[in-house]
Amino acid sequence: MIQRAKLRFPHVTLRPDPSRTLVRPFEPGYPRGFDAGTTRTQETVDLILSLDEAELTRQLEGVTASLDQNHRDVDAMLRRRFDEVADHFEGADRCDDARRRLIGAYFSQEYAYESAALFNPGAVLHPDQSGVVDGEVRIILSLRGIGEGHLSSVTFRTGRWKPGGALIVDDPSSVSMQPIIERADTDDEVRLRYGGSETLSETVLFPVLPSQRQGIEDLRLVRFDEGDGTVAYHGTYTAFSGAEARSELLTTTDFSTFEMRALTGDASTGKGMALFPRRVDGLFTMLGRQDNKNIWLLRSDDILRWGGGAKLIEPRYPWEFVQMGNCGSPIEVDEGWLLLTHGVGTVRNYCIGACLLDKGDPSKLLARTPRPVLAPSPKQRDGYVPNVVYSCGALVVGRDLLLPYAVADSFTAFATTTVDDLLAVME
Repeated sequence: MIQRAKLRFPHVTLRPDPSRTLVRPFEPGYPRGFDAGTTRTQETVDLILSLDEAELTRQLEGVTASLDQNHRDVDAMLRRRFDEVADHFEGADRCDDARRRLIGAYFSQEYAYESAALFNPGAVLHPDQSGVVDGEVRIILSLRGIGEGHLSSVTFRTGRWKPGGALIVDDPSSVSMQPIIERADTDDEVRLRYGGSETLSETVLFPVLPSQRQGIEDLRLVRFDEGDGTVAYHGTYTAFSGAEARSELLTTTDFSTFEMRALTGDASTGKGMALFPRRVDGLFTMLGRQDNKNIWLLRSDDILRWGGGAKLIEPRYPWEFVQMGNCGSPIEVDEGWLLLTHGVGTVRNYCIGACLLDKGDPSKLLARTPRPVLAPSPKQRDGYVPNVVYSCGALVVGRDLLLPYAVADSFTAFATTTVDDLLAVME
């Protein structure tokens, strides 16, 4: 008889919260095909400049009352927005500070970035492990939030986990911060600074580059050992422009400043890439799914360029007959590389399984689970996309494993098990 893995389910769920908002750029436009001599932007600014002082003050007070509850440094944020659009209209040089702020407000939009879903989570160790009790670790969760227009962004939570024991996820702040955006000369790179965030939950990675116009999806975050005594956090994600998808790389060392850079090479057009947590034989090593069916192994001496590769894992069992993919970066354990996988089977069910790769040569598949480790249950199957459980990264501490997972592309739940229990159910 084929055994099933033993899972425990902490009573912790993370659900979408429409009160969590950020302020994003907005600029009115004419209907498609409409030819106008004066732009809507100019018309709007002219109306603002025509306001008398009393009405100007009244409008600014209303803006402040609306935004102060969920945002910090509102006046500075509105001034920055004015500066971003000042070259889009005439008359900017005639604006005093009050009119600058009000124009900034008219060209901004409050957006509930996780109003529809909060899912596809991943877990990593927090870079600051000071002050935790014995046997406990501080963790960071990355999650995909979806709001109006099915637009995806990345949000974070922090928490504490005692392997074999309790999981606590900190309540998020009511505030969400806008980054200082430092653009490069091309549309393939950008740096975001979140110096104003007081907790990591206030940091939201919202689409900035043209390639991300319709979303930043499924961040697979990994704590990467650079091999010289330093550690960085890299995360691969899918950028969707509305017409094309490509893989990009997020890099941070402190979760305050983030770099976003495009991946290149023929493998970078696929979804679901996941980086190994260190170099293997001196090379960066990545999992991919460029054929949308199998898991591939890729190697490169350049973390931004990925091509070629070879099939590593193909569907074998009924629950993965349609396609396979990874559920985050491989995890190094004594026995090899532990990899959580997803498989798609009947009625487009998404289930989670696991396999073991050789530590010295990860192109060798040593064992895999013939049955899912985690499958949609009667109590956890309904939502935006039914019959889906999915993860973007588990965490192993010692021999214990924490698996954050999404339910029906709607909310996030958690399971725990041990490396030994997973290995015991592989063949």
